[in-house]
Amino acid sequence: MKIDTKYHGEIEVNQEETLIFEQGIPGFIEEKRFIMLPLPENEWFQILQSTKTPQLGFVVTDPFIFLKEYDFVLEQGSVDLLENPSDKEVKVFSILNIKEPLHLSTANLQAPIIINLSNNKAKQVILNNTTYQTKHLIFVQPEDTDKKG
Repeated sequence: MKIDTKYHGEIEVNQEETLIFEQGIPGFIEEKRFIMLPLPENEWFQILQSTKTPQLGFVVTDPFIFLKEYDFVLEQGSVDLLENPSDKEVKVFSILNIKEPLHLSTANLQAPIIINLSNNKAKQVILNNTTYQTKHLIFVQPEDTDKKG
């Protein structure tokens, strides 16, 4: 099927790769179908693109690339909605807020996107009782050049 996209223009996508967000995404509850697209010349970031709304595309990444100790437990309701995937069937992404300069970019670690790879069901979950933030810096910050060592 052909879709219009925010970053890639009009493209052909495989309908079998469509991710189904049965409850939408918080703030976009009418948006139920997305496709994951590569971000050209960047292996760390991808675009979570709505198949319905061309201008709705989120830059996402695997949060474990930037924060190895990232860890959380899904509530049973979310596990049930995703149809009880095994650990090997789950992929986690975080929505990014890309800034200039790039090292100021942040990831929403408080609301990860969980995908069941076996059936393409997906859900953005809100983690409660956590210290994770919605604007977590993803890059190690440069040393202050005025500091004396």
